[in-house]
Amino acid sequence: MSLKLNQQLKLTQQLIMTPQLQMAIRLLQLSHLELEDAIRQELEENPALEETQEDVPAQSTDEEEGPVTEEPQKTKEITIEERIRDDIDWSNYIEEYNAPGQTYFETERKESVNFDSFVAQKGSLKDHLLWQLLMMFSSKEDRKVGSLIIGNLNKDGYLELTVEELIQTSGAAPERVGYILSQMQTFDPVGVCARDLKECLLIQVARLGLDNTIVADIIRDHLNHLQNKNYKAICRTLKAGMADVISAVKVIQRLEPKPGRQFNEEEPRYIVPDIYVYKMDNDFVIMLNDDGLPKLRINSYYKSAMIRREPINDKEKEYLKDRLRSATWLIRSIHQRQKTIYRVMKSILDFQREFFEKGALHLKPMILRDVAQDIGMHESTVSRVTTNKYAYTPQGLFELKYFFNSSISRFQGEAIASASVQEKIRQIIGSEIPGRPCSDSKIVEMLKASNINIARRTVAKYREMKNILSSSKRKRV
Repeated sequence: MSLKLNQQLKLTQQLIMTPQLQMAIRLLQLSHLELEDAIRQELEENPALEETQEDVPAQSTDEEEGPVTEEPQKTKEITIEERIRDDIDWSNYIEEYNAPGQTYFETERKESVNFDSFVAQKGSLKDHLLWQLLMMFSSKEDRKVGSLIIGNLNKDGYLELTVEELIQTSGAAPERVGYILSQMQTFDPVGVCARDLKECLLIQVARLGLDNTIVADIIRDHLNHLQNKNYKAICRTLKAGMADVISAVKVIQRLEPKPGRQFNEEEPRYIVPDIYVYKMDNDFVIMLNDDGLPKLRINSYYKSAMIRREPINDKEKEYLKDRLRSATWLIRSIHQRQKTIYRVMKSILDFQREFFEKGALHLKPMILRDVAQDIGMHESTVSRVTTNKYAYTPQGLFELKYFFNSSISRFQGEAIASASVQEKIRQIIGSEIPGRPCSDSKIVEMLKASNINIARRTVAKYREMKNILSSSKRKRV
């Protein structure tokens, strides 16, 4: 068998992602805040792009050749001539061209004071405890053990090492390690450095002077009955009256199970609606949120330099072309993004009109394919539009993904959306008698009376999704 090289022609079709399409896809899946950051980042990096004032019309993005015939302030508004195909499945390019996340940068604002620079940094739990440690212990050995304890606390303030592991790691005497740990358990916040929930609550009870009362007895021996609200078993074991047990339970409910909660370093997540839906007269109006988004245009100086063919070398000319092209693509991609979001929201409004008029109980089953077929786009495009996008509606603030949900069958009539069933379950539990909460089986019976066919395990799943406890734990005396 001989091996040889041959040349042959082969005709194939291949989807090529142009830089313009890459930018359009990346901008499409950004939220409002992320889009604002991306635009301002581009304004810093691209000299051919500039921000216009409200009273100055945007310049055209058409790259024309020839002498300038009009003044920059009189140029026409940009128009979208190139349209991104809606029927292409971009799912194969998600990983490669996905947005890298939010970009943080500093901007100079001369017209207003940046109050963020005056906000004090929030102290961490470890810094707060280290300060108390240095104030209480002076020897290096004690501070070493204390630092080891602080370094092994979780975000809730619980110690994740045993005393034996502390002794082995620090090399200190067992009596000294026990003493340092007991002293650090008196630090602020109360209950910190505990090894479990029981010890945390007992430390707080001791601080209140209730360590020899029924409150401490319940925490020490009956946490399982307390969790299940089995107050009768507590009364029998402690030989106490129901009124005393209830009073003790109220004290325990006021204790802090997570002492480190107040030093939580997680930053709050702010939601800015991308779309506003208002009801005017008997119709709904969709308005895109452009607040905070800079109004962009092509810089007239760089555009004139290219059109008038000023004496510049080839390297500078290629750089200017690249920057002008990037600025043009960015403006067109933003216009296309806003147009696509509006079309998707308009389709959602047509499908879910009863929801916008009457509320969550009237939400209809809907999937991405329904909207994609309605507006003539691919499902992956609709998925990008509805991810991390929020709409402010007469019924409240909702993520666009909220309007897409599975269906639950009825005994008679059309199916109902799963989100509507969850809202129905929440209303049933919200109106129940505290002393006689509805079990999952009872909720199933009540839903059947409302012509909804659902299993008990599905009710339990929806209840857990809403962070609602079981009937035994919701019971109140």
